[in-house]
Amino acid sequence: MMVDGGGAWWGRGIRAEVRWGMVLACAELAMVLALSSPSWAQAPTIEQTGQITSGIGQATPGSTQSLLGPLPGGGANLGMQPGRDELLFGGRLGPSVPRVPTSITMPGGTYQGPPPSRGIAAPQPLPVPQPPFYGTLELPTGPEDEGPPTGLTLDQAIDQYVHQNLNLRSLFLELPQARADVLTASLRANPIFYADAQLVPYGAFSTSKPSGPTQYDINISHPIDFSHKRQARTIYAELALRVMEMQYQDAVRTGLGGLSVAYVDVLAARRTVHYAQVNLQGTDAFLTATRALFQKDKLTSADVDQARSERAIAEVSLLDAEETLRQRQRTLAELLNTPPDQAESLEFRGTLEDRAPPPPPDDELIRMALECRADVAAYRLGVQAAQAALKLALANRFADAYLLYQPFTYQNNVPYGDKGSVPAWALGITVPLPVYNRNQGNIQRATINVYQSQVQLAQVELRVKTEVKQAATEYRVSRRIVETIRDHILPSLKRAIVARDRLFGEGEVTVFDYLNQRRRYNDTAKQYLDSEVRHRKAMLALNTAVGQRILP
Repeated sequence: MMVDGGGAWWGRGIRAEVRWGMVLACAELAMVLALSSPSWAQAPTIEQTGQITSGIGQATPGSTQSLLGPLPGGGANLGMQPGRDELLFGGRLGPSVPRVPTSITMPGGTYQGPPPSRGIAAPQPLPVPQPPFYGTLELPTGPEDEGPPTGLTLDQAIDQYVHQNLNLRSLFLELPQARADVLTASLRANPIFYADAQLVPYGAFSTSKPSGPTQYDINISHPIDFSHKRQARTIYAELALRVMEMQYQDAVRTGLGGLSVAYVDVLAARRTVHYAQVNLQGTDAFLTATRALFQKDKLTSADVDQARSERAIAEVSLLDAEETLRQRQRTLAELLNTPPDQAESLEFRGTLEDRAPPPPPDDELIRMALECRADVAAYRLGVQAAQAALKLALANRFADAYLLYQPFTYQNNVPYGDKGSVPAWALGITVPLPVYNRNQGNIQRATINVYQSQVQLAQVELRVKTEVKQAATEYRVSRRIVETIRDHILPSLKRAIVARDRLFGEGEVTVFDYLNQRRRYNDTAKQYLDSEVRHRKAMLALNTAVGQRILP
């Protein structure tokens, strides 16, 4: 009967345990679904997104993502970090059992956390459309005006951009964070203190109910990193820091490329204003000559109205050019961290003309780019970082051993009439056996990552060669276009304009023919200005492609 009753109790216990297990499983499943599925609560969230463009990454404001973008050669698993270990509860009670972290069963394992929840994406600013230039232009005589001697030069703008640009300042703060990661990676794991009281009776011991004696223990378990995970982790973090430094330098390189374009846009807009002023003066002279011919009865009132219309178009062209100049100044002022109300008062000293000797041959430019470009250096360091990550994965095959030192053990023998035992000490060690988990998956992943980083380096080097080749070709083509228009097309058109002016003043050319000739000349003047701007940008783009200043 006792056996049957015990069996019935055991069966009821099993059924109760199964029911409670199902309840707990359902509760756990509901919690997982609640954490992983989209929530319709009222609290707003920001979607976590990150990408890299031209060496500069974008991350959600306030997030822990790097603004410099993905790390070349990254993806290493740093293993359990100091201060993140969990205690192991359970096991046989006794003085020789150390209390060690559960990470000994999962070498190299880290908790990645739940996936980011979907939320409201951060709003993006609306693009401001740039209106096309309206009106006509005319080439001035004489050399280009470089601006006041106290004006801001391109070199001064570069220096101010590097020191005051807010975006670069934000990107620079990624470096001290990476140095903090190096410090974190170099930290040692803390020893574990544990104290317990074992065999404590419910009530009191007696000779009729012998047990015990009650025992009091103090344990200290110190981890032993015999596979040198901390050193491997530190080396990887230091290489990651060097890669991030190169990424920041590449962000400066690309940022300077954008600054140069903005600076040339200001010079081009300033020169457009000058062209428009000269053109307005020319239309004023044309209107005066038309009125004089009308008074001599050589032209009609319709011709005078046409001249007034051309003069109005030239005036609108000047207004448009002046507003474009103000817009370009505000754009450049933002890059230089200058308030908008001070942007229009900025003065610049520079020229669109190419007064520099030709750059070296393409092969020399490619060699310089492969040696100087920070993005190439970043990927080369990324290969080393991937190799360091492989060594770290190999080190993470083995978890730390734990040296147990038990300085105090005391057994209370008073209930048995004794005075108690003499305090004793114990010494032991716990070594996880690498039978099942030896970090094989992470090692295989790190091995593939080394090859992947080498492939990425080859792809970056090929892209750099292509960029330099294209930039050098654009420099030569745009320079030839500028020289052709300046030396051949414009002089012939200018002679035709002079001849037309003389004939028009004598009344031998109609207004229609004269205006058609001027429009052809004005269109060529626009093309010449656009070609000069294109060539000046090509010069600076070649500097950006090579990674150093080879043209002014």
